Amino acid sequence: MKKIALMSVAFMFGLAAMAQPKADDVMKMNTEKHDFGKIKQNVPVTYFFEIKNTSDRPIVVENTSASCGCTIPEKPEQPIEPGKSGKLKVEYNASAVGVFNKEIYIKLAGIEQQKTIYITGTVVAQ
Repeated sequence: MKKIALMSVAFMFGLAAMAQPKADDVMKMNTEKHDFGKIKQNVPVTYFFEIKNTSDRPIVVENTSASCGCTIPEKPEQPIEPGKSGKLKVEYNASAVGVFNKEIYIKLAGIEQQKTIYITGTVVAQ
């Protein structure tokens, strides 16, 4: 009897974990990867990702971060209303020559899983 009760509890926790919303359930990006192409060393570049709210409630970008200090994401300050879009500014300071591939993490309020987007390109000496 204890085994059945334990299995039932484990099953319920499994269902609850699967029911957690994901970022992709409430938002859509205009693109998940931006290629800057060839850029000059020590000349910062900027791109604005667009976040569209596909849910029926406002979404809040709680936090943004990047895989390195050379990439600075700036989250939208206001909630994004249903059907509307917000801009996520990403600045990359190209200090090292060569190919780069950086990750940007987007954390939405109330959603545990982060959304990951990418910037890529090649830094060339001036």
